[in-house]
Amino acid sequence: MKKQILTLLFAVAACFSSYAQCDKKNVLSASSTEYLNASNEVQNTDDKTTTVEFDSKGVVIMPGEDVMEGNVNSISCDWKVPYKEGKTVIKATLTRSNGQVMNIIITIEGKEGKLTLLAEFEEAPDRKVRLTLDKFEEKK
Repeated sequence: MKKQILTLLFAVAACFSSYAQCDKKNVLSASSTEYLNASNEVQNTDDKTTTVEFDSKGVVIMPGEDVMEGNVNSISCDWKVPYKEGKTVIKATLTRSNGQVMNIIITIEGKEGKLTLLAEFEEAPDRKVRLTLDKFEEKK
């Protein structure tokens, strides 16, 4: 009985810690960007640094000098090891600095020590952006 209660407590704690990561202000960055087609084949690469900040309410994406920001419509987190092993999916509406509005799905995934971000645009389903992350952590 003790083992079952202990197991339940650990499961609840893990659940809260993975959800808590969704509520926190997070920052990530990548030093290169891959532009993909609908089949996830690399079409182009760029070596500019991209920074992304997000929490459960908003997201800001800064590829080089450009800025896109907006509201988070939904977010889900499932991290076994915070910022290392797991997945976050964000659906957001972003506005670029030129006024263009876009709906985006951002998937951040940590698997076997590798962290990636995949951005998919509803208005351009044949175009995706993938970042291999250098940094992913809570913004203090």
